[in-house]
Amino acid sequence: MGYDSKPVRAPRTAGWALKALARVVENPAGAGLLGGTLLESAGIPAFRAVLADDPPWPLGSPRHIDQPAAAGDPQADLAPLDVMNLPAGGSPWATAADYATAYREGRTDPERVARAVLDACASSENASPPLRAIIAQDATEVLSQARASADRWKAGRPIGPLDGVPVAIKDELDLLPYPTTVGTSFLHDVPAADATVVSRLRSAGAILIGKANMHEIGIGVTGVNPHHGAARNPYDPARATGGSSSGPASAVAAGLCPIAIGADGGGSIRLPAALCGIVGLKPTFGRVSEVGAAPLCWTLAHVGPLGATVRDVALAYGLIAGPDPKDPNSSPQPRPSLAGFGDPDLRGVRIGVYRPWFEDADPAVVASCKAALGILVAAGAVVREVDIPELVLLRAVHLVTIVSEMATAHDRYQAAHRRDYGADTRVSLALARMLTARDYVHAQRIRTRLLGHFDRALADVDVIATPTAACTAPIIPADSLATGESNLEMTAKIMRFAQPGNLTGLPALTVPAGYDADGMPVGFQVMGRAWDEALLLRLGRVVEASVPRRVPAVRFTPLSDAG
Repeated sequence: MGYDSKPVRAPRTAGWALKALARVVENPAGAGLLGGTLLESAGIPAFRAVLADDPPWPLGSPRHIDQPAAAGDPQADLAPLDVMNLPAGGSPWATAADYATAYREGRTDPERVARAVLDACASSENASPPLRAIIAQDATEVLSQARASADRWKAGRPIGPLDGVPVAIKDELDLLPYPTTVGTSFLHDVPAADATVVSRLRSAGAILIGKANMHEIGIGVTGVNPHHGAARNPYDPARATGGSSSGPASAVAAGLCPIAIGADGGGSIRLPAALCGIVGLKPTFGRVSEVGAAPLCWTLAHVGPLGATVRDVALAYGLIAGPDPKDPNSSPQPRPSLAGFGDPDLRGVRIGVYRPWFEDADPAVVASCKAALGILVAAGAVVREVDIPELVLLRAVHLVTIVSEMATAHDRYQAAHRRDYGADTRVSLALARMLTARDYVHAQRIRTRLLGHFDRALADVDVIATPTAACTAPIIPADSLATGESNLEMTAKIMRFAQPGNLTGLPALTVPAGYDADGMPVGFQVMGRAWDEALLLRLGRVVEASVPRRVPAVRFTPLSDAG
């Protein structure tokens, strides 16, 4: 089966029409009338007709265990990061290294920085339109963390390179003392403990500045949230951030923090990172603990970092990755590594490109990503053509998997809160409930087959390169603000290159590759073999060093302001 670039054709719906559609499809009679049309628009009938002889994806366990867990210290060695300087051309934002240097030199301290961050967050909310990057913030708690960090720096005993560095946490992960709303209007319970990832960052001395906005229950890619407000793209506040880790991307791109933590079930770290002009890493499935992350899509979910630079992402990854006794999926993994991060010599690295897929994007995106390939080749890497069959099946297999798991995760709220979701979420959940158990099992059988295609491609190359999204950030339509929107054509275009990383569990990194004619960022993605995040970060560092970064239209400078 060759590559099929046929676009999705389905009418866009928002506003009152989307609310009406939600009411219709939630009714069994209405679902019967419109169900076939909706499923056909999503490609489900064609997906059902595909023959599959493979066993289903083994639920609940990583697919890529090819070596036993390493003995000794399970955390990554951060030493390779110490040799790095800022990217050539500079970063538009203060990095984690900049914060640490300022503290070490006594130019400022974490408490003054925390006050500047709080002021910047307040200013971002008073803007027109408001940025809506951070949706929950306790100033007393933030300042308490900052004072403790300031005391450590004053005593000459900082915990490490993240001590006193502001970090935002997606509202999908538990962070005391805040509720985890998962972007909804009705979940308000405060968790009993931090998520494992949050606990590790807190232990590293990070200043956790609050909960970051997200697309409701992670079931969309725009970042438009009817309850908490649309997260805005700092490069153009009229445009979307991407989703579902919309707030983390917006917060980093606006300079509120150099690092944020997101979650990725279908590109939800990489897509907003790309659209907002920053770096994002989806690690290998099981590489980072899911304990304390809201249960949304068990077999697709990944927690990972977004950052101003590749070094920021590598630092956060090195601190949060590794086994967690409370998460069985995280246990059987080799020790996380950052080896080679400072090595710009890429001789011997083979980069796979499936040309018809790579070029199925807007011209400006393709041009920037080809230029990124050229940077890697100039550093010594070689490009090899690869073939990845049946990519046309990715969209339907991912859709069936993720919406089935999300609908199951939220079944407990259906009776009492069905009408409390945004209209776009209601339509997506109703579509999920039109699918069958056979559809889900069939999707996992095809998923196994797709994994084989990617494994065979990666037998001949070290990474597979693509754009991160097939377009840059779209304008946020006014009629979507109160309801969200249903736009399958746009969603498919944004997600075109993201889904394989979630279906296969393979790691993937997005790094800025340039800008389109409107000045909107383009992301370049590399996806590698399981557990080989170190190579992706090394490649991303090489690209980053040669791509000039532009200052966004909305930018805050808390480190400078605190000096």
